[in-house]
Amino acid sequence: MKILFYDTKKYDQVSFEHERKDFPGIEIDFLETDLNRKTAKLAAGYEAVCAFVNSRIGEDTVNILADCGAELLLMRSAGFNNVDLAAAERRNITVLRVPGYSPEAVAEHAMALTLAVCRRLHKSYIKVRENNFSLVGLTGMNLCGKTAGIIGTGKIGAAMCRICRGFGMKVMAYDCYENPELDFVEYRDFEQVLEESDLISLHCPLTDDNYHMINRDTIAKMKDQVILINTSRGALIDTEDLIAGIQARKFFGVGLDVYEEEGKNVFENREDVILENCVVGRLLSFPNVIVTSHQGFLTREALTAISRTTLQNAADFQKHCIREENRVSNQL
Repeated sequence: MKILFYDTKKYDQVSFEHERKDFPGIEIDFLETDLNRKTAKLAAGYEAVCAFVNSRIGEDTVNILADCGAELLLMRSAGFNNVDLAAAERRNITVLRVPGYSPEAVAEHAMALTLAVCRRLHKSYIKVRENNFSLVGLTGMNLCGKTAGIIGTGKIGAAMCRICRGFGMKVMAYDCYENPELDFVEYRDFEQVLEESDLISLHCPLTDDNYHMINRDTIAKMKDQVILINTSRGALIDTEDLIAGIQARKFFGVGLDVYEEEGKNVFENREDVILENCVVGRLLSFPNVIVTSHQGFLTREALTAISRTTLQNAADFQKHCIREENRVSNQL
């Protein structure tokens, strides 16, 4: 099987080349360009393509891939809301993803953001680099004894629950389905979690039902001086309402690894670009806000798991196709 990888970074190539030795039937070519309707035609001659979570794979792109002969779309991510699944099904393109590569990687990053805003580490780091050792503006807040509210208790949310428990926090959670392994977690309805939590961390997929679940009304239900963390999907939060809440001194701190309209910024070096989208600039103008570059997944262990699972998905698809061909041949 020949696979064309889109939007490849150096760490992707190193990781996949290292793991590919265990999959001798797979050939890989890497592209730096992203997958879209203009670049999809580059997939001619490849049975499969591989994309990441920031690619926008709509109906036009799917149709071009199918016309080029691609039968498999590999997502090297857990998320797939960026793929037109209905179009893929119509064109007989199988979509496979990596549902659980390292939940601890994302959860630990969520806690890293929590600690950073809680203890003002981002401000302290910058001040000390300028030989400013004043403690003014660096007063933090203890986590021990506080209440953590975890929204979504799948694998990542469950890992975050365990981390918060380890910090001595009371853990509350909201999820449509309770996780029986989390016997120390108190499940409550969404509003109650918002009202009683000192830390709110989002760990749920983006759906039509929870789009902008954090908005002006839900922010108003939160405690004053709450910490809000998002390592899931940017559109879970209405950015304009969040900014209004920050300006109203509602939050002790906000940590975001994702945000609305991150688009072209994701994984790119734009140091010399005047950003036409001012969302990041507005968020970073607040001293109690930290924004990171969609890096929650980026650990060596997670990259290894993503590479192996993606390649295994391709190998399993290939075996299934061979079995189907043999079955048809035997019937004939």
